[in-house]
Amino acid sequence: MKRITFIVNPVSGGKDKKGVLAAIDRYLAPEYSCEVLMTGKPGDATAWARESDADFVVAVGGDGTVSEVAQGLMGTGKALGIIPCGSGDGLALHLGISRNPAKAVRTLNAGCIARIDTARLDGKPFFCTAGVGLDADVAFEFAHSTKRGLGTYISTAWSLWMHQDRSSRCVVETDTETWSGPAVIVTVGNANQWGNEARIVPKASLRDGLLDVTVVEPFATWEIPGLAALLMTGKADRSRRVRMFRSARVHIRRDLSGPAHLDGDPFEAGVDLDLEIVPGTLDVVVPPSRLEKI
Repeated sequence: MKRITFIVNPVSGGKDKKGVLAAIDRYLAPEYSCEVLMTGKPGDATAWARESDADFVVAVGGDGTVSEVAQGLMGTGKALGIIPCGSGDGLALHLGISRNPAKAVRTLNAGCIARIDTARLDGKPFFCTAGVGLDADVAFEFAHSTKRGLGTYISTAWSLWMHQDRSSRCVVETDTETWSGPAVIVTVGNANQWGNEARIVPKASLRDGLLDVTVVEPFATWEIPGLAALLMTGKADRSRRVRMFRSARVHIRRDLSGPAHLDGDPFEAGVDLDLEIVPGTLDVVVPPSRLEKI
């Protein structure tokens, strides 16, 4: 009998988890024996994932929970499963995992495993995206908000856009080229999106051994609807305000220290940031139909 551990963040996305737990109870295949653990503080998920003797360890939560569980599983040979129920769910959506709990459980039942790349920023692991600029500032404010969800994220972004400096000068160095200039956002992606299908690095692959970099140059407020439409349709690379690069290593230098983020989790960082890909270091459970498309 296969063993499966569900690590549940009870507050992720501001969503009650009773429906998720009911779906697990109803739809999980009988050949699995399972346990359910509820996190109480940061770090619980990483420690429990590392210590687990289960075949699959499933993150039930948002990108932060997924990141914590994944950190505990790297190099262990145990596979990461995801039941997404956060505010963004970027890695899960790139992998094609449904936000419908019943469908996500059925993905676990299928047991299709893919080995994917991970990444590091100054030695700290991330799995979806990292970056500096407006998205990092929004992540910082969002983390300190008492409200969760996409609506809060959008209102926070709009408030920051209207009331703070909109760009800073950056230098982005890859293995083959260097770009410099004012930037509103610099995002480095292992996966293709921030979350909610906002594909900021639309051509990113989780298995190509490369990081994808998107630099968004300064733009006017009236350009936001058009940029948003390109972002949500996976065509951000068509904007005249966007520059994209691909490399195994990336160095970012900016004028001032300040917020950066890893998978939406903000922290204070210096003016220089080093990022690198770590190929083939995490096993994940994916829908069989997505196996060749991630």
